[in-house]
Amino acid sequence: MLLFRILLLALAVMLALPAGAARRNAPAAGEAQVIELAHEGSNRRYALYVPPGLDATQAAPLVLAFHGGGGHAEFMADDARYGLIRKAGQAGFVVAFPNGYSRFPRGRLATWNAGGCCGEARDRGSDDVGFTRAVVADIARRVSIDRQRVFATGMSNGGMMAYRLACEASDLVRAVAAVAGTEAMAECHPGRPVPVLHIHARNDTHVLFEGGAGPDAFRDTSKVMDFVSVPETVDRWVRRNACQPPARRTLERQGAWCERYPGCRDGSMVQLCVTESGGHSWPGAEKVRRGKQGASQALDANDTIWDFFVEVYRTPR
Repeated sequence: MLLFRILLLALAVMLALPAGAARRNAPAAGEAQVIELAHEGSNRRYALYVPPGLDATQAAPLVLAFHGGGGHAEFMADDARYGLIRKAGQAGFVVAFPNGYSRFPRGRLATWNAGGCCGEARDRGSDDVGFTRAVVADIARRVSIDRQRVFATGMSNGGMMAYRLACEASDLVRAVAAVAGTEAMAECHPGRPVPVLHIHARNDTHVLFEGGAGPDAFRDTSKVMDFVSVPETVDRWVRRNACQPPARRTLERQGAWCERYPGCRDGSMVQLCVTESGGHSWPGAEKVRRGKQGASQALDANDTIWDFFVEVYRTPR
């Protein structure tokens, strides 16, 4: 009888798990839980972090964080490299790390179909916008999130993916913030003005500030593109959001500066932050991949991005 009760209890726990959940132990404090999700007939995955003590009665903001080309979800969730979990715990938001398209086990060496870039995801026409919608819907079944405060950020190819969402899923994401990844879309017709923050190092050797693929972009150049420049990317969004140039300097310190374009339509914004050094890295990161230039410490990308998202939400539309 006791064994029968134990089996019934185990069955009840399994049935209580949300549909599509990965059958694994709860993550340790400060870690994200990896969740399997079927999409387009294949198994995709994302990592989800919900800060301990989050008020379950209040809908929380959600930040979608897209890894760079050749990365994966757990790499983006590494706090030493990006610090987004630490920031989520401090600021009280849910953060998800979607995994790009990959042919390899556990989603390694993944890329995003961001339009003109990158890799296998682009070449096979991976529906990564649809996958992102599925990720948000799956999260909403697990956690109370505010659908008016869903934001997207990303590094390199992940930043390009954030721009694609701004172009094609403006009903899903409220604002985007791209780091070291310029827009890669041949056409872009957002359904509304989308606030945009772009962060880039002047000496980036992968996605060149003035446009083009740098010497460190990719071993096989056919897997990338002739990258759009930072000024052209910003100018596109200034026009789309009907902002009123010239830009106004909002921050200037040794090694970094930010500027913003005023008068954008419907309370939208366009902001650019530039670091003089740091190469192709996440500003403020403690750790970078071996052989890469250390990240700039003149600007903290996480603080800058979250402050931008908060301001967007508080600005009347």
